[in-house]
Amino acid sequence: MAAVNKRRVSIGRIIVIILICVITFVYLVPFLFVIDTSLKPWNVIKDWPPKIIFKPTIAPYIRIFTARTVYPANNKPTEAEIAKMKWYEKLTYKESGEQIVRVGDLPKRYLNSLIITLASVALTIIMATFAAYGFSRFKIRGKDDLMFFILSTRMLPPVIVLIPVFLMFRKLALTDTHIGLILLYTAFNLSFAVWVLKGFIDEIPIEYEEAAMVDGYTRFQVFRKIVVPQAMTGIAATAVFCFIFAWNEYAFAFILTKSIAQTVPAWLPYQMGVLGYDWGAAAAGSVLFIIPALIFTIFLRKNLVRGITFGAIRK
Repeated sequence: MAAVNKRRVSIGRIIVIILICVITFVYLVPFLFVIDTSLKPWNVIKDWPPKIIFKPTIAPYIRIFTARTVYPANNKPTEAEIAKMKWYEKLTYKESGEQIVRVGDLPKRYLNSLIITLASVALTIIMATFAAYGFSRFKIRGKDDLMFFILSTRMLPPVIVLIPVFLMFRKLALTDTHIGLILLYTAFNLSFAVWVLKGFIDEIPIEYEEAAMVDGYTRFQVFRKIVVPQAMTGIAATAVFCFIFAWNEYAFAFILTKSIAQTVPAWLPYQMGVLGYDWGAAAAGSVLFIIPALIFTIFLRKNLVRGITFGAIRK
């Protein structure tokens, strides 16, 4: 009987593993398709049905990093001129017949995204941690109403307030500025961060703080040396979600920026070249765009797993 039950458990475990693998593969299909597209040659990328087996190329990654133009029909480069080209210029010409003019706008847009996202996440986490600690530890008149008001700011999709925000930003001269998007993303992430971090701080035994204050610690020292380290799991998990929202945000970045502070999501969909829409370059840019969020999540993965389950300290 025991052997039969053990066999049933083993079979059930195998079925669960197979189901997890299938579901994981289904979720990864779009990502794998983007990677596949980013490595396809120019003359293969629009084939139908799509080719699975082909000779990969890095030309799309060169195109997303450069600005190009087409050689005039009466001014094609000679074999000697082609031989003198740099390897990436030669590869681009052989792929799409284009001439590289200069470095493209991707590095600048990438830097804009990093500056705006990291600054907004830092501001959000700092303010949300203080606010969550205050709501968790102090008696505040109308605390429940205030917490509900904070939560209510996330009840409507952000796109609904897009026009009022645009008019306000234009009046304050904040359109197409880094500080404008930083403040906006901080405002939208703050309510979520306060609610999540309050839950983590509530789970930290208050006796730790009382014992520290008996030993002569000030309230700020207690917050900095005891509460923050104990809540680091929640802080890390919250930072990941805030990073993903700010990094991927499209609507506000598209409406409120043009060139100076334009981020990758607002710039990437418009890779229209002289030869038509460059799907390979757009796919290459998408792959490069995913990397920072992937690195940030992997770096905090241990805290993220614990944070999602609210696995902090319990009394």
